[in-house]
Amino acid sequence: MVFKSGVTDPGEWSYSPAVGVGPLRFGMTVDEVVEAARTLGRTKVSEAPRDHAIFSPTWKIEVHRRGEASSQLAVTAYVSHVAGLFCIAVDAVHGPQVPYEGIPLVGRDLSELESDTIAYAEAMDVQFRYTPDGYAGPDDPGVLLRGQPVGQVLRSRPLFMVTRDGAHTEWDSMPFEEYLFNGRPAA
Repeated sequence: MVFKSGVTDPGEWSYSPAVGVGPLRFGMTVDEVVEAARTLGRTKVSEAPRDHAIFSPTWKIEVHRRGEASSQLAVTAYVSHVAGLFCIAVDAVHGPQVPYEGIPLVGRDLSELESDTIAYAEAMDVQFRYTPDGYAGPDDPGVLLRGQPVGQVLRSRPLFMVTRDGAHTEWDSMPFEEYLFNGRPAA
């Protein structure tokens, strides 16, 4: 998979495992994330709730699309004091599209995404996996698919991650707010 160093289309970002998504690179500082996110729009930085004592303080950077009247949230980046940028959550409605081996991951009907994932795995003779929530996705530990309520349905909200602060897996590293987001209205 080729990783583009810049973003020419703010409507589509590329993903490279363990490297980053679009203009965001894992390990970036808060200031670096804010600067890189300007390709999409304005940012808001806040402290994320500290859910486990094992994790260092974490900042949440909300990236809102430029030029949209309501300035909708498009991407949420999480930056650990120790690990730097470790999680990039893409909004199912307003986020940039991020394909994985040609399969669009953002804002999809979860059953259609599952069908596409299975068809790709069969055609390419590769594996796919289900998250603990039951969503099918690529067999890549850096991609966690979540469900985001959009009206009366759940749409795909991918999280692109690396582990943080001594966690064993990306699932263990997931920010607390993203656990709560799945299938529930955002707080």
